[in-house]
Amino acid sequence: MENTMQKTGLRRGLTTAQLKWIALVLMVLDHIHYFFEFTGAVPLLFSQLGRLSAGLFLFCLIEGFIHTHDRRRYFLRIYLVSVGMGAVQFCCILFDFCRRPDGFYPMNQMLATFAVLLPMLQGVDWLRQKRWLRGLAALVLPFAWPFFMLMVIYPMFPQAEGWLTLLGFTVLPMHTMIMDGGTLFILCGLLMYLCRLKSTKLEALAFAAFYLLVYGSTAVLYPGATWDFIFNQAFEWMGAFSAVFMLLYKGQRGASGRGGKYFFYVFYPAHVYVLYGLSWLLYLWMQ
Repeated sequence: MENTMQKTGLRRGLTTAQLKWIALVLMVLDHIHYFFEFTGAVPLLFSQLGRLSAGLFLFCLIEGFIHTHDRRRYFLRIYLVSVGMGAVQFCCILFDFCRRPDGFYPMNQMLATFAVLLPMLQGVDWLRQKRWLRGLAALVLPFAWPFFMLMVIYPMFPQAEGWLTLLGFTVLPMHTMIMDGGTLFILCGLLMYLCRLKSTKLEALAFAAFYLLVYGSTAVLYPGATWDFIFNQAFEWMGAFSAVFMLLYKGQRGASGRGGKYFFYVFYPAHVYVLYGLSWLLYLWMQ
């Protein structure tokens, strides 16, 4: 049986498409808790399981970046959705009528995090090709941009703070303002990509180590931390368990089905705003 599998090129494990579907289900569970937590009826377990989704999507993003035939289009699809969602979030911050009556509004900007990370991954590749100037620019500028904005541009044009903030949420995303992913997640993605150049197993282990070291230690070392705090409040470290699924990856893309190439780009913003709208109606009904 083993010889037959080797001859046909089949390997046991999960494809990229299967990992995406697992991540999608876990993400929806997480967002159901996120949007309907105010009801007290959605178990915290939904959000704890949902911690695994971000890591799996990051893993799939890196695989997509490596294997796509057109990196520019791959980036552009993610970037355009992130710009639109960033504009919606900015409107929620600026205008009260966009917020749920209790002041809640969605802060889902994972695609903005990916839009910052992808040019940096390309920068790593250019540096490996000894294209030093282009590589350093792509690696450093997206990461340094928020600090340049806050320390140089804001002080020079304080009267344009609103427009500059809009810019940071949309066209030129600032990872320091992203609540969904953000700076640490970008650093984790860079580490994963560097390890992926060796093997996917090393990449998965690096992800787990990063999450346990950064988020696990933060939870454990928090002053007055209790078991309840570690497991039921500061449980971001649970995302480390997504490495189990990463280790099952068999290095194949898998079938996404008809239209599957674009499904996730549409589903992500669509389900966020549908759940947000439903939570708004439910909140009004409960009052």
